[in-house]
Amino acid sequence: MTDLKKLIRQEIPSIIKIENFSAEEKFQNEVLRPIIKLQHDLILSYFKHYLKKNKVKMNELNNTQKMDLTHKLFKSNTPIKTELRGLILGLLSLEEFKEYLSLSSQLNKRISNMIKQRIDSCYVIE
Repeated sequence: MTDLKKLIRQEIPSIIKIENFSAEEKFQNEVLRPIIKLQHDLILSYFKHYLKKNKVKMNELNNTQKMDLTHKLFKSNTPIKTELRGLILGLLSLEEFKEYLSLSSQLNKRISNMIKQRIDSCYVIE
C-alpha cells in the first residue's frame, strides 16, 4: 500500500536535484511538492469551502486585500493550517512519515508556505 502512495505522485521536472540540499529541502522537493501538486484541486476546494462557510467574498477584494487575508489566515488560523496540512500528510508513506516526524516543526512551516503560495497564485493573480 505504501508504494501506491508514491506511484500516484507526478514527477515535477522543474525540481533541481542537488546532493548538498538540507534534509528539509530534500524532503520538500522529493516528497511534499509532488503531493501538494497532486492535492491541488482538493486544497482549493477546501479553501473555497472555508471562505463560503465564513462568508468571505474573495471576488469583492482587491489583490492586496486577498494577499492580506491569506497571510492572516496562515499566520493566525491554526485550524485551517492543520486541516490543509492533513491533506498532505495523509499521502506520506510510513517511512516518509517517520522522517517528517523528525523534522516536523521545519516541515510544517514549509508545507504552510507552499500551500499559501498555491492559494495566492490561484486567487490573487486571476
